[in-house]
Amino acid sequence: MISVTFPDGAQRQFPAGTSGLDIAKSISPSLAKRTVAMALDGTVTDLAEQITQDAKIDFVNRDDPRALELIRHDAAHVLAEAVQTLYPGTQVTIGPVIENGFYYDFFRNEPFTPDDFEAIEKKMREIIARDKPFVREVWTRDQAIAHFEKTGEAFKVELVETIPADQDLKIYKQGDWLDLCRGPHMTSTGKIGTAFKLMKVAGAYWRGDSTKPMLSRIYATAFAKQEDLDAYLKQLEEAERRDHRKLGREMDLFHFQEEGPGTVFWHAKGWTLFQTLISYMRRRQQDSGYIEVNTPQVLDRALWETSGHWQTYRENMFITQTEDDRVFALKPMNCPGHVQIFKNGLKSYRDLPLKIAEFGIVHRYEPSGALHGIMRVRAFTQDDAHIFCTEEQIMAEAIEINDLIMSIYADFGFTDIVLKLSTRPEKRVGSDEVWDKAEAALMRVLEQVGASGIKTGINPGEGAFYGPKLEYTLRDAIGREWQCGTTQVDFNLPARFGAFYIGADSEKTTPVMIHRAMFGSLERFTGILIEHHAGHLPLWLSPVQVVVCTITQDADDYAYEVIAAARKRGLKVEGDLRNEKITYKVREHSLAKAPVLIVVGKKEAAERTVSIRRLGSQAQTSMSLEEALSSLSAEATAPDVQRAG
Repeated sequence: MISVTFPDGAQRQFPAGTSGLDIAKSISPSLAKRTVAMALDGTVTDLAEQITQDAKIDFVNRDDPRALELIRHDAAHVLAEAVQTLYPGTQVTIGPVIENGFYYDFFRNEPFTPDDFEAIEKKMREIIARDKPFVREVWTRDQAIAHFEKTGEAFKVELVETIPADQDLKIYKQGDWLDLCRGPHMTSTGKIGTAFKLMKVAGAYWRGDSTKPMLSRIYATAFAKQEDLDAYLKQLEEAERRDHRKLGREMDLFHFQEEGPGTVFWHAKGWTLFQTLISYMRRRQQDSGYIEVNTPQVLDRALWETSGHWQTYRENMFITQTEDDRVFALKPMNCPGHVQIFKNGLKSYRDLPLKIAEFGIVHRYEPSGALHGIMRVRAFTQDDAHIFCTEEQIMAEAIEINDLIMSIYADFGFTDIVLKLSTRPEKRVGSDEVWDKAEAALMRVLEQVGASGIKTGINPGEGAFYGPKLEYTLRDAIGREWQCGTTQVDFNLPARFGAFYIGADSEKTTPVMIHRAMFGSLERFTGILIEHHAGHLPLWLSPVQVVVCTITQDADDYAYEVIAAARKRGLKVEGDLRNEKITYKVREHSLAKAPVLIVVGKKEAAERTVSIRRLGSQAQTSMSLEEALSSLSAEATAPDVQRAG
């Protein structure tokens, strides 16, 4: 007999080998009917799984969040069956669940197109309506090879051949169709429901190898409920409207070109926005006791070997060799340079904490397919800082960083923040003892911050190779999550470089190094801001705050006067005195997301007034020039400057 423990703590005895379905039926037929899978000791598995030892069991129904991955996994199998039914001779390869959906790769002489989606979706609904059970069978490797060779599935044969000869395989059947799969699956195809949609098709090389056949990859998504699918599709539609690449063109902020893949060509307006962010962060850091430095872009290989980057991060680095055979690398991180500055001159415990900041440009190799506008680039600027401190100062410094980060995000309109601790990865430097100390320190910070009401969590194995980190994830206006700021405790790097300070006991002591970024990548944060605000940036951030537009040429002289007065007030202002209709000017500047239009004509010139029109509004407000400029200049003042004033 085995003992099964239920979520409420109750225990019951069953014969060894009893399935989860049998246990559910023994409790109530209705429970068995609505259950689609189960979790054994926390691991989701098939409901038909036989339980052979004592275990904790938790039944999973279709509305359980844990079932969403099963719904998508099952839908991938149904997609594959639908495709092979409609297009005989098509070979299936792999079909994993991914973020927000799933995909399946097919080999077919004629690639699929979106025009095929309607027929495929119709066939998928037919398969789902049949409600055939998912049946798991265990085959030998030879049995699987023989089957897939017979059915002409060369890619499946190749997959099976990579599996050890003495290892059995799982095969899942749905009616007459089957696939090689690790599982788990729900009880039947009918549990998938009809809240699914094929999204797009793309080419993909078999196993990601350009020397191998090109496959046709169909991307899709599925949800438990139609309203969830509708909400997701609406979010995608809204995300497309807010796409920073499209808005970047309309607002004349930046562009990319093939000669500089993954690097940004900033236009004047975009660079103004970028520098506004730097100026804001510079003020916040100076107020918090940071000193700003600048370190070299190119450093000798030996430095990166000492830091550990050469051994653990080399594939992401840009390497160059000079004629005298010296090997250099463009810096992928600023931290080794900051250690060199710390080491330059003797430091005492009285100098700690020492906070060194840099707006450092770093270069990291990203695959071409991963590049995405200014969100994912190969050259970017970090608002990087490193705090050299004692072990006793870690907690206070990390809390101070947290308070600063939360304040900064609030200034930019982000208030829904999640803080997670990323623990040691498999590929790392330093002893377990050192990692234990670093993780314990950040765990105390996480617990204290969580007690204040901030949402917290754990990311196992996602730390940097030199230390664990706290990661700040913010939610934007349409519900998407972006990981931006980090706080990382590092006992390793200062020791590797021989950095020390003179302690209160007059002995040399290795400092702790806290790595800290708040925006993270300024390029990426700029893209997030553009999409969060849909291009309608707050006045203090906007690269062009006011455009003065004339109705007639009779108002040109007054327009020049208005422009000069606005600039004197510190406003970023442009003039549009072209001989065009005012409706044309309004439409053009609205597309460029100019937040404020000041419209002047003969009447305004005579009365020394202006008509103000806000982006997104049809209304116009008339007021005196002095009143308008006073109001706008106050609104255009950065929030930290307003607080200081």
